[in-house]
Amino acid sequence: MNQLDQFLDNLQEQIFDEAREAMGEKGFDRWRNPRFAGKMENPDAHGRVVGTCGDTMEIFFKFENDQVKQGSYTTDGCGSSSVSGSFAVELSLGKSPDELADITGADVLSLIGRLPEADQHCASLAALTIQDAVTDYMNKSKTK
Repeated sequence: MNQLDQFLDNLQEQIFDEAREAMGEKGFDRWRNPRFAGKMENPDAHGRVVGTCGDTMEIFFKFENDQVKQGSYTTDGCGSSSVSGSFAVELSLGKSPDELADITGADVLSLIGRLPEADQHCASLAALTIQDAVTDYMNKSKTK
């Protein structure tokens, strides 16, 4: 292994160690292996929120028997934004619109474990995006 390869390997390990420390093991794992990422075709509900930090998050749901059967998210934000979107969708699965309406940023953060203090707003952004998707679902339900 040449010096550049060794330097890059060491740098990658340092980045991973810092991310693991900042996000905890669950958050780090989800950062490395995102779940529920991607745009959903023909969702029953779609939420889109631009956070105060400038990150945009979208959440998509398909419902069956008035419960979330499938969900996905997209974000143009940082790693903490992606981790928050992923855990927010996980938290939403199997829930009714009323239960979704009760999800808070604290609930998302609790499931993750921890985020850097400067990034904790990402969990709130994910919760707000769920709320926006619920509003969309309820509006569509009224017109049926």
